Amino acid sequence: MERLEIQRIEKEKWNRLEAKDLERRNEELEELYLLERCFPEAEKLKQETRMLSQWKHYIQCDGSPDPSIAQEMNTFISLWKEKTNETFEEVIEKSKVVLNLIEKLKFILLETPPCDLQDKNIIQYQESILQLQELLHLKFNVATEILLRQASTLADLDSGNMEKVIKDENVTLYVWANLKKNPRHRSVRFSETQIGFEIPRILATSDIAVRLLHTHYDHVSALHPVSTPSKEHTSSVTELVKDDVENVEKAISKEVEEESKQQEKQSHLIQEEKLKVEEEQDDIEVKMTSAEEESEAIKCELEMKVLSETVSAAQLLLVENSSEKPDFFENDMVDLFQFTTLGGVYHLDILELPPQCKPVKGWMIVEILKEGLQKYTYPPETTEDFETENAFPPIEVTLEVHENVIFFENPMVVRWDAEGKHWRTDGISNVSYKPNERLITFSLDTFGPVTLIQDAHINMPYQSWELRPLDVNKVLLTVTTVFTEIQIQIKENLCMLSSVKLKDKKHISILEGTWMTPIPFIIALKEAGLNIFPTRYSHFYVVINNKARMNLSKFNVVPLVEVKAYRQMALLSSTFAFGWSKWNLLCNSTKVVFKVREHLPEECTENPNWALLMFSGDRAQRLKIKEESEAFSEALKEETEFHSTLYHMVRDFASKEAMEKVRSSNCQFVNSVCHMLLSTRLLSYS
Repeated sequence: MERLEIQRIEKEKWNRLEAKDLERRNEELEELYLLERCFPEAEKLKQETRMLSQWKHYIQCDGSPDPSIAQEMNTFISLWKEKTNETFEEVIEKSKVVLNLIEKLKFILLETPPCDLQDKNIIQYQESILQLQELLHLKFNVATEILLRQASTLADLDSGNMEKVIKDENVTLYVWANLKKNPRHRSVRFSETQIGFEIPRILATSDIAVRLLHTHYDHVSALHPVSTPSKEHTSSVTELVKDDVENVEKAISKEVEEESKQQEKQSHLIQEEKLKVEEEQDDIEVKMTSAEEESEAIKCELEMKVLSETVSAAQLLLVENSSEKPDFFENDMVDLFQFTTLGGVYHLDILELPPQCKPVKGWMIVEILKEGLQKYTYPPETTEDFETENAFPPIEVTLEVHENVIFFENPMVVRWDAEGKHWRTDGISNVSYKPNERLITFSLDTFGPVTLIQDAHINMPYQSWELRPLDVNKVLLTVTTVFTEIQIQIKENLCMLSSVKLKDKKHISILEGTWMTPIPFIIALKEAGLNIFPTRYSHFYVVINNKARMNLSKFNVVPLVEVKAYRQMALLSSTFAFGWSKWNLLCNSTKVVFKVREHLPEECTENPNWALLMFSGDRAQRLKIKEESEAFSEALKEETEFHSTLYHMVRDFASKEAMEKVRSSNCQFVNSVCHMLLSTRLLSYS
């Protein structure tokens, strides 16, 4: 009886709290909607920035084309194609402009909202990127041929062979020409480096040149067919948001139509009044102005709502998972959904030595082959003329790993299959890696592009995370993984890598201290090997909690919960610190649990007083348990209530100064924090 009485009292208390929450729900959601206007406002500022950058490029008149205009890009490509006899140094200098154009086009595709990009524009930008990449590689080949024609004049006095090294920030060329054809000279080491080859006897006696072109970027993997999210795989939430957008657009057009009719009617009445009473003209003009202002305000409000819904749909797309596993890969094929290339591409080529320049009566004469630079086939397609199969052993190659790339495990070496358009692991043997010297040695059956890969999810799942305010509109995001601790500062619309720790040792990265907008910053971290950004396929490769490994019945709920949590955490981030909780693993997949506390500059952070909050998207509550408790429980903390938003939940125990700071947060700052939370997906991948 006593137990039943306690249960009855608890149930009544619970019902009262639910009734109270329901009663004020609309009011809280309206207040949250006003706060979340910062997201469409930030999007409008980004649109203005894009327009301003186009205008700045136009008035700059520096000769470089606008990558978004097809005519200018076509003219640029055509003019460069017509240029001939460019040296390798000249091509490298021109490549800086080309790589900058490719980067701009990629950022246009990534940063512009889908609703602002037409399909024809997307195809145009992708074709321009491909044309620039192919033309750049062609120019490198032509410049290499021009260089090799002069090999005899550049020959080394000791060996009699030509050796040339050309270095730049984006490209490094190593080329060796076999002029003497000495069968004993089979070890090639480029001066002042450990980079080189061990070539077999058949090559040491042939008219060949060996080229290593190290591009610090990867234009090869772009040829790999990557599947993109199809319309039928998008979640029902996104469809609902799109329907809402369409409804709002219809409402705008209807509202504008009604307003125009009303204005016409008012105008007609005003004309009649003018004929009747001339002396009331001033009052009528005031009424017209107020009516127009009211109409404009309604139109702006509805447009803001459309933009808000569009931003929400884009944010939902960032946390949606694919319900189907990527295409099947053979044993030797590299799955680029699971692995990522790092440090650029090493283009290894054995080339036929072109005819050399000859001085004749004060002139330099050279035979120019119509077919251009030709590759030497190794091993030959037919080996009948050779006595043994050992005449074509694998070629030993030693490469230097790019200094700005971090490998947490020994890198894997893969080669490019030009026919299948994918990376492969076969044909490579005897791989050894010296991490201190950053040298990797391996044997290669046949030459071609090779690269180094690492598991893209090596830092997932994260061990813990924390989002802490540093100053007004400035926060520090700390993500701790098995191998490293990454600290990221966020302010306004910029992000910066604050520090990287590897096994309790600080690592100096070239990215540290450089402020960038979120999307370029994320790409730069990925290219440096610091990947803490899951993709829509990552849940197939990472052992994660049930927040991301959901079934289709929850597909329309969980992404929405996650997005709502990140949006509201970003709103509060200027004053409140958030942290990882072990209980997030144990709660229901439609809920998230995390730590929160008000951050005061003068407080001691050694033993912070954290509160545990549970959030389901439409209800926030403070939990009775603590992080040190023995078992998980959803029991409500004494003398606390339910709320519909995190904002109203923390307001119950926060100071007035803290809430004032929240309401005055910079819209771009809030948007940047939200974007970083959506990109790292801390609540699902920790």
